[in-house]
Amino acid sequence: MKVFSYLMLIAFGVLMLYAASGLPDRGDANAPANRDRSLAQSPGAANYYIKNAYKDADTPNMVTVILADYRSYDTLGEVTVIFTAGMVCYLILRRKKDGKAK
Repeated sequence: MKVFSYLMLIAFGVLMLYAASGLPDRGDANAPANRDRSLAQSPGAANYYIKNAYKDADTPNMVTVILADYRSYDTLGEVTVIFTAGMVCYLILRRKKDGKAK
């Protein structure tokens, strides 16, 4: 069984290396993430955020503008999921004062 686990781990590693070989080089100006326009010739969202963050929110920190203003509902959902997972872990792992699990 241990040999099978190691073979699966090696196969997964090879699969990850194969998948990573198709990614563009770091800093490639022609990579899709670095283009000004999308494939449909519409402006990319990242460029809008960079160009209009200060103007839209009057906040000098671009990360704060993106997380708190542009993506606030998404961020609220992520925080809710993380809080719920933390509470579930706490409730599962907590113990009574006498040392016995509930």
